[in-house]
Amino acid sequence: MSADEPKRRAKGGLLGWLKILGPGLISGAADNDPSGIATYSQTGAQFGYGQLWTALYQTPLLIAVQEACGRIGAVTGKGLAGVIKQYYPRPVLLGVVLLVVVANSINIGADIGAVAASAKLVVDAPFALLAVLTAAVVLGLEVFLTYRTYARGLKWLTLALLAYPATALLTPEPWGKILAATFIPHIEFSFAFLFIIVGVLGTTISPYLFFWQASQEVEEELQDHIPSDSGGRPKLPKGYIRNIRIDTTIGMIASSLAQWFIIMTTGTVLFAHGVTNIATAADAAKALEPLVRSFPNSGQVAKDLFAVGVVGLGLLAIPVLAGSSSYAISEAMGWNEGLSRKLKDARGFYGVIIVSTLVGLVLNFVGVDPIKALVLAAVFNGVASVPLLFVIGRINGSTKILGANRGGALSRTLLWITFAVMAAASLALAYALVFKP
Repeated sequence: MSADEPKRRAKGGLLGWLKILGPGLISGAADNDPSGIATYSQTGAQFGYGQLWTALYQTPLLIAVQEACGRIGAVTGKGLAGVIKQYYPRPVLLGVVLLVVVANSINIGADIGAVAASAKLVVDAPFALLAVLTAAVVLGLEVFLTYRTYARGLKWLTLALLAYPATALLTPEPWGKILAATFIPHIEFSFAFLFIIVGVLGTTISPYLFFWQASQEVEEELQDHIPSDSGGRPKLPKGYIRNIRIDTTIGMIASSLAQWFIIMTTGTVLFAHGVTNIATAADAAKALEPLVRSFPNSGQVAKDLFAVGVVGLGLLAIPVLAGSSSYAISEAMGWNEGLSRKLKDARGFYGVIIVSTLVGLVLNFVGVDPIKALVLAAVFNGVASVPLLFVIGRINGSTKILGANRGGALSRTLLWITFAVMAAASLALAYALVFKP
């Protein structure tokens, strides 16, 4: 592929624009992993439309963070851990890697449990067996196929998320109330409200996506045969950064729209009818019953539809979680890395993926309810993202690291606003935990 290929991609009509879509779109899809679906569903069930506004106001923050991470990877030719290793003291590197690995391990465990619990709605098999099969399928696909290859197939299962907007359109909705809740923030200073809002922020602005998108941009450059300068930095063709912005913006807007529809639908179908706590996958699936009420045995059809979405998104997201941990550790250790490499060429990289997935699997046998684990994972991500955002903000504004491609005024401002919002939410949750207002 020639160096000016990225320019041509944007000039080939609809197909050309679609070719621009890559790491940003996949990151957006992975953002709506089972943890996200469970957290948004619990939000709608517990508070109705009370947190609909989060989908609107966090969108520019999400775009800014992911665009910065993608740009950092593209400009430096390194993942986030590689950049931190080169420019920051070792304790910072170790702290960052530890945070993302711990957060990802918890999230992997929760997602494996969610996939197993959702599959159990359709298949009458023991939860433990389904959890083991989930981990085995993920590892088999990720180790023996390229992620890009099987993501092409699995991404079609994510269309099951369209069931939420379809349900919204088929259900009488108080649109005036919904629009007001979307544009006018509603905040309650209670532990329950702050706990779930940190989860909503954490499952959307997530540490694993920071590392994943940066590293995937590097892989894209390798696959596109982008040449490097004498210092080893990619010689990016004109329009390359613009394409990253387009890709990221589309992916993150799609992610936020899915969040908005899930909260709205569960608020209308569950909260309005007194179902304020989602304890099982079956409870979450009830939100889709209005869509299929004309079908015989509509309750089971809703469960089937919900299960397809969660299983597809889980199989898409779990490799992203394990992969981002592996990128971080491999960059810190100087190992060969990349999902485009064969197992024999990157044993350490794939070893981390295998261990991360198995650790996540084991977490499903410590007695934590799978649905509660999803929300807990989201909250942990929200807290863990705070120091990571601080480091990313520093890198994004550094001329030394990014040169002329450092973040512009808008990018830098939005990143520091994101850091402040995530830090304030985490501190408010800590206060509420201690004083229980």
